[in-house]
Amino acid sequence: MKDIEQYLRDNKPVVKENPTFILETRRRMESVEGIKAEVDRQSSRLHKALVVALLAGLVIGAGLTALAYFYPVDAEGTSALNEFHAFLHSYRQYVLGAVALMAIGLGCVMAGRKAEVFGLKL
Repeated sequence: MKDIEQYLRDNKPVVKENPTFILETRRRMESVEGIKAEVDRQSSRLHKALVVALLAGLVIGAGLTALAYFYPVDAEGTSALNEFHAFLHSYRQYVLGAVALMAIGLGCVMAGRKAEVFGLKL
């Protein structure tokens, strides 16, 4: 906003019909700054929600992977838990891949946030 004010002062625009041109321009620039602050706040909130979702997915994925690896299969029973465990056990390499992808995604988000803090653009 200071740059525009300086530009207008240096070039001295002639406004015959509207003597309050600078005041109106300043008011409009303040409203634009308010909108910009709101957009920044919502962006930060969305970023926090994304990080929470990634962390939750990572924890749930790690828990399901641990369940698939450490829970013994009872071949005699046909309960839903045993069927679920057998499913996880047979597809555990995909579960590990999903956990790895979530960890990589979390790392990218956190690296982007750190770069944003230091003023870098990724």
